[in-house]
Amino acid sequence: MVPTQNSGELISRCRCLIAPLPVNLFPLAMTIQRLPVFTAAATLAAATFSVFAPATPAFAQSAPVFATPQATNASAPEAYSPSPAEKAAWDKLIARGVEKIVFVKRFTYNGNHYYTEFLNSRWMPGGNLCLLDLKAATVTALVPSLTGGVFGAFDVSYDAKRIVFAYKAAKDVGYRLYEVNADGTGLRSVTVAPADEAAIVARYKIAGYHHGTEDLDPCYLPDGGIAFISTRCHFGILCDAPDIFPTTVLYRIDADGKNLRKLSNSSVSENSPVVLADGRILYTRWEYVDKGAVSVKCLWAMNPDGSNSVEIYGNDVAFPTTMIFARPIPDSRNEFVFTGTPHCPQNCVGTVVRIDTTKDIRTREPMTYITPEVDIREERGFDFLKPGWEGFDFLKNPADPDSGWQRDRTGKSGRLFRETYPLSRSEFLVSHKPAGLVWSDPKGYQLSLLNDSGVATPLYNAKDISAFRPIPLLPRKTPPVLSAGRDEALAAKNLAECIVTDVYRGMVGVAPGSIKYLRVLEQIPRPWGARRVYSGDEYDQQHAVITKDTHLGLKVQHGLVTVEADGSARFVVPAERNIFLQALDANYRAVQTERTYVNYMPGEVRSCVGCHESTAQSPSGTNRATPLAIKRKAEVPFAQPGEKEAFRTLSYARDVQPVWDKHCVSCHNSERKLGKLNLSGKQTALFNESYEELVPERRKGRGNYDKKLLGPVIGENHPKTGNIHYLPAKSLGSHASILAAMLSPDIQLADPVAQKRAASLAQRHKRIKLTQEELLRVTNWIDTNAQYYGTYFGRRNSKRYRNHPDYRTEYDALTALSPEAPVSVRNTSVKNVAAK
Repeated sequence: MVPTQNSGELISRCRCLIAPLPVNLFPLAMTIQRLPVFTAAATLAAATFSVFAPATPAFAQSAPVFATPQATNASAPEAYSPSPAEKAAWDKLIARGVEKIVFVKRFTYNGNHYYTEFLNSRWMPGGNLCLLDLKAATVTALVPSLTGGVFGAFDVSYDAKRIVFAYKAAKDVGYRLYEVNADGTGLRSVTVAPADEAAIVARYKIAGYHHGTEDLDPCYLPDGGIAFISTRCHFGILCDAPDIFPTTVLYRIDADGKNLRKLSNSSVSENSPVVLADGRILYTRWEYVDKGAVSVKCLWAMNPDGSNSVEIYGNDVAFPTTMIFARPIPDSRNEFVFTGTPHCPQNCVGTVVRIDTTKDIRTREPMTYITPEVDIREERGFDFLKPGWEGFDFLKNPADPDSGWQRDRTGKSGRLFRETYPLSRSEFLVSHKPAGLVWSDPKGYQLSLLNDSGVATPLYNAKDISAFRPIPLLPRKTPPVLSAGRDEALAAKNLAECIVTDVYRGMVGVAPGSIKYLRVLEQIPRPWGARRVYSGDEYDQQHAVITKDTHLGLKVQHGLVTVEADGSARFVVPAERNIFLQALDANYRAVQTERTYVNYMPGEVRSCVGCHESTAQSPSGTNRATPLAIKRKAEVPFAQPGEKEAFRTLSYARDVQPVWDKHCVSCHNSERKLGKLNLSGKQTALFNESYEELVPERRKGRGNYDKKLLGPVIGENHPKTGNIHYLPAKSLGSHASILAAMLSPDIQLADPVAQKRAASLAQRHKRIKLTQEELLRVTNWIDTNAQYYGTYFGRRNSKRYRNHPDYRTEYDALTALSPEAPVSVRNTSVKNVAAK
């Protein structure tokens, strides 16, 4: 598919048609069903993916001990005198059946990122979970017995009789989930701190955050359970060098507080789950796999058991950088509303956007700005329309990015919004701050009724505290309980099955029959066990440095699987992992790389069809013969030539440097340095000389210039935003690398200037003959975006830790996946081990 152009940015992306398949895949003449559309922010079509939760004691928790149900009634209702404008809005709501609205009183969070409001906002206790009665003109605190803390997000049950909410009782404890009846009776706890919470805090605490566990953003599930986000995964945000920001991922728990289950494994945070009318969970997922680190916090959905994860919108859209608090428009399967916010320095406030996913979800076309005078056009802060630009449609008529807009990080120049609740496609309950106040004003937010013309009519203003998250206290239809079939034999092995029906579908310019293998890769979240209480190992926002200015999250490799002559493949992958794929040619070189991951659950069976599919296209399996791979058993990934294990780490010092040592350093060393190139393995402060010579440094500076040998690599931090546009086949990796083409003259580079240089270098180095295994080590490294270290563990800094027993240790893949550093070195003293 031809990439589309929008506002000067290519934002087309790889798309897979993906869906769970029946466990009974036979007879062989099965028909591939029409599948829902999946859009990946990656480029590999025939891709399938997975979610993960290591089944280790570190992630377990016993069922909570419930508090005795409280019989205490809510506080006495307090009278509220609405203004004429508020009364008019009340009458309008009452006429449509909305008589009571649940909301939260809370001083405004003032954390420094969209995902840090629970951990580094200034401690400002006060407020309550409240009920606004429009007919009685009263406000009632529903849980007055909880005082001295802070109330977070909540949800109303389908019968409107119960409310589940998050509450933080004190500054240095985590948020927990509670439930209360809608009349204020029956208060009980739903989650409690793990039994070893004190030990967790003692072990991981860093200045600025207690580093225990947090449970947030609850929502009721159709089966009676509760979904929420939590830091119980014990992961750290990848672009957080101090490692004080924990990741939140999706969990679920039964209504009685039992059967806590982790549903996803994102390396960076997920937020604001709600349930769709079809029973799936809609949520915000932040992730980056070889793309800009803050570009994409977009909308995904999954079944309540974690299966069938699928993108809803935005994995190709750079701005707004954050799409949060999404909710479905009533009586519509394809329309949603969300709050578009910057990445920092604020707490999920911004503009209100409605989307229509029948339009191309790889573009900004589905978006309609309900509040068009405020936008998010950069990573930080807000953009407000200048006077005289009202009504200009920037989506349909892209202008100079600076035309008509004024930047204001304070938020004083205009209105800001949060937590929109759609009553229809044209009316919304919302919390908003009027112009003239800073975004973090503790008392600045009030409840309003917003229409699709952007007019906000006030509903309630507490004046002495902010009001957030208005939700009608109304019964609603319970969505269906989804039961995704699963293969129990696979589940017992913690595996899932992936079926690719046609890898070539949509892969423009790639000849049928040229793709021979898929490489199965995984992004590993950074566990708290990798935390460094010592300094010196940080680099470019990597707390535990993995690369020089490429990707921030650790990658490991699970091996290869075969692609049949018709482009189909059938194989197993580890469940509960962040799996992504590469399509390889006969020489094991990447033709296309997937720049996202999808989550599999144990026993899940899924299929995808083609690349860059659109909602208007039918899957290729509809009118074609049964894919060849369906006729055989699912393949287990196997090792690449020259490798003993399929499952392995990716380490430059172990895999690539020996090739240079054998063939290159006699001419390219620190003394001789022919061609101004040093391929010596001599260690630098954090890497070695050859790695630093080959990998470009985007921040430049003295001596940091690109030798232009490696070819294009993705720097997730440079740029942080906009670094997500579609990259056609062979535009990344060894097929775009002068270095690879020099060593493999059969590679023909698309750039004629680069090809001429590669051919010249190949002629000058014609005596250099690498074995197939040696060449694969080099191209594998290039194709996986130039990773240096194969683990989060171990000391790095040569100037400080050269004599440490855990200095640059090469761990196996199982250790690289471990949530904790090896016991043998975990508590090793760092005294007297600095390099002499």
